[in-house]
Amino acid sequence: MKNFLRILPIIILIIGFSTKINSAEKVEYLKTDWSFKGPFGKFDRGALQRGYQVYTEVCASCHSMKYLSYRNLAEKGGPEFSEAQAKAIAASFEVKDGPNADGEMFTRPGKLSDKFVMPYDNVKAAQAANGGAYPPDMSVLVKARGGGVDYIYSLLQGYEDPPLGVTLDDGVYYNKYMYGNKIKMPNQLSDGLVEYADGTNATVEQMSKDVTTFLMWSAEPHLESRHQMGFKAIVYLIILTILVYFSMKRIWSRVETEV
Repeated sequence: MKNFLRILPIIILIIGFSTKINSAEKVEYLKTDWSFKGPFGKFDRGALQRGYQVYTEVCASCHSMKYLSYRNLAEKGGPEFSEAQAKAIAASFEVKDGPNADGEMFTRPGKLSDKFVMPYDNVKAAQAANGGAYPPDMSVLVKARGGGVDYIYSLLQGYEDPPLGVTLDDGVYYNKYMYGNKIKMPNQLSDGLVEYADGTNATVEQMSKDVTTFLMWSAEPHLESRHQMGFKAIVYLIILTILVYFSMKRIWSRVETEV
């Protein structure tokens, strides 16, 4: 007991020091208004279409979206491009197909049924082109990262010069929202980097929000239909509860009368 009392102050100091370190490392993510949040949330169609543009022009050279097909771009609940627009988007990509009658592989314009084109043929090629790092697939990236959309949105805007005393290896960058504050991906966004088809001002903040919205849809393509189903279920349960209440009330009123 005496030995425990002697080391108790040391234990308290260690716990207090650890708490201070953890609180210092904890960073509050940037916040914005997400149209899809809440039980009645819906995706902003304009944001989804702009987000796809940012993905295509900025992200697609390194990051794949292997679970998406070009037909998904025209489906209800998503970006909702017209079928003609989706076909034109698919046809703008060269897809490897085959073998043909001669047993050879060939390339052709993409079709709606094709998956999004992969930026690299295999993992080794991706690592060789990115200094040994493998750019993660972005199809469900929002679900695979703690913090979800707020984390991705913040990360894209979190690049800055490292604080005094922090040294970075070659090919490593400082990002205050990245776990450990070190990231191999350089800053990809700058004001005016893309020219939005709808005329929206392409600031870093706007592009970050749009592409994050697109990534949220790719991870939750049926979010709107689930919200609608949930609302219908709640209405059904409310009506059912009312009917059961009055039915039971009527039944018990008869029992009390007979008694």
